Amino acid sequence: MSESWPWFALAALGAYHGLNPAMGWLFAVALGLQEQRRGAVLQALPPIALGHAVAISLAVLVMGVAQIMVPLDVLRYACAGVLILFGLYKLIWRRHPRWVGMRVGFGDLTVWSFLMASAHGAGLMLVPVLLRLSSTEHMRGAHAHGAHIDHTAMASSASVVLADLAAVGLHTLALFAVMGAVAMVVYEKLGVMILKRTWFNLDLLWAGALVGAGLITLVL
Repeated sequence: MSESWPWFALAALGAYHGLNPAMGWLFAVALGLQEQRRGAVLQALPPIALGHAVAISLAVLVMGVAQIMVPLDVLRYACAGVLILFGLYKLIWRRHPRWVGMRVGFGDLTVWSFLMASAHGAGLMLVPVLLRLSSTEHMRGAHAHGAHIDHTAMASSASVVLADLAAVGLHTLALFAVMGAVAMVVYEKLGVMILKRTWFNLDLLWAGALVGAGLITLVL
């Protein structure tokens, strides 16, 4: 269970991002309502997922480079501090990036999704999980190759890269599945007015989760 929980966490975070209207499904539904067709909703989903994946991948890349230059324990404390500070920032400052209009293409939606995911700290939230994955892969590589130090380092680095790619893929797949399901249910059955009656403040929950993730990272 200790080795599988990061993967469950990645999928759960992807599902949460897919559930959050600020991450894209509300925009997709709005496009569908504007054009009065289901196809507009479906066409908006892939670029939104792609933009989110790019934002997540950028966070993974930055963390991967940092791991080469900074000891893992130091990096863990630094990431915990960034998570806590960013969560507190989101609690105080809740403005979102604004888009110029609703006439958008594939590239526009991708950029918009990238900006939204970045502004919400979506990649930051994955850092504690990715740090745990990296630590697990390094230890597994060391046990598997014993005293072959050079070979161990190369194999360990390759396994970490593969784990990071799998992490981004799993997270994005969970996002896409949940986002698509919610978008279609809202478009076909509920309508956007459901938000005024039943929705709670997911941004507030997310900011609190960022702070909580930072505190958990300190004791991992």
